[in-house]
Amino acid sequence: MQLALIGAGRIGQVHAQAITAHPGVKLAAIADFRHEAAEALALTYSSQAMSTEAIFADETIDAVLIASSTPTHAEYFEQAAQSGKAVLCEKPIALDLARTREALDVLSSNPVTCALGFNRRHDPQFSALKQAVAEGRIGVLETLSIISRDPLPPPAEYVAASGGLFRDMMIHDFDMARWLLDEPITFVQATASCLIDPAIGEAGDVDTAMVTLTTASGRLCHINNSRRACYGYDQRIEAFGSGGMLQAQNETETRLRFTGEGGQVEEKPQWFFLERYAAAFAREIDDFVTAWQQQRAPLTSAHDGLEALRLAEAAERSLKEGRRIALDDIR
Repeated sequence: MQLALIGAGRIGQVHAQAITAHPGVKLAAIADFRHEAAEALALTYSSQAMSTEAIFADETIDAVLIASSTPTHAEYFEQAAQSGKAVLCEKPIALDLARTREALDVLSSNPVTCALGFNRRHDPQFSALKQAVAEGRIGVLETLSIISRDPLPPPAEYVAASGGLFRDMMIHDFDMARWLLDEPITFVQATASCLIDPAIGEAGDVDTAMVTLTTASGRLCHINNSRRACYGYDQRIEAFGSGGMLQAQNETETRLRFTGEGGQVEEKPQWFFLERYAAAFAREIDDFVTAWQQQRAPLTSAHDGLEALRLAEAAERSLKEGRRIALDDIR
């Protein structure tokens, strides 16, 4: 696969590393609105800096990975489909449902291999948990608990353009909930506060949130988000069922645990997503390439992005209105 990367920022750099480590992919080109950033990253990975126009016009390029700023995703997504290139797009496709559906309509008219960047589905622990639940290891799944906490809050200027905690941060957890529950979600109840950084509240967002999801059969999922965890990147999942419980734990640098007279000491969790999900990013690229080669659907789809965004919209409405929201009311 000849793959072009759009976006040379932090997440683009993560993807560049994963792309070049894959034996079946060549990083054919890199584009960024800051041309000097694209040139610098291209130099690091023996690629070339190109404009997005040139990338979409180049028939030798098979696919694009969109890792640019969120407001540009939908336009590049559509251009990729229209130019016949497979596309892996970072979440979200757009910050509103109407624009997301427009992009999906373009994809429907121009079908190409398409994956969305919910990389956590590719995490070894989370995928093992998913398989164990599907195999009935804990009997019938009854409740699901997802904890996701960042080590430090983002700058307020980032928050203002991010779409808010539900669309920017918790959207990963909404996707995990959909994937693990594996049945329609009917109701969403959210509560949230600004407890960490007043500047985030002044920007119109929250930094601490809890959401409860209810499925058609009555299963419950609780999602707990915080923009600050002083000990590192806190990423845990618990699946509880009629026959037991499964827990995905935090990753540490070596998983070493010391036991002595004073008790037990474990390492802190890895600091941020760059370290914690390095394996997931590599597996995400592999799934995308294999799906393109085999002409099959990737593990994540553009539709998954739409449905996760519907949950984010429902959570935001629930917070504003102080009530439980029926997902069917979010169109």
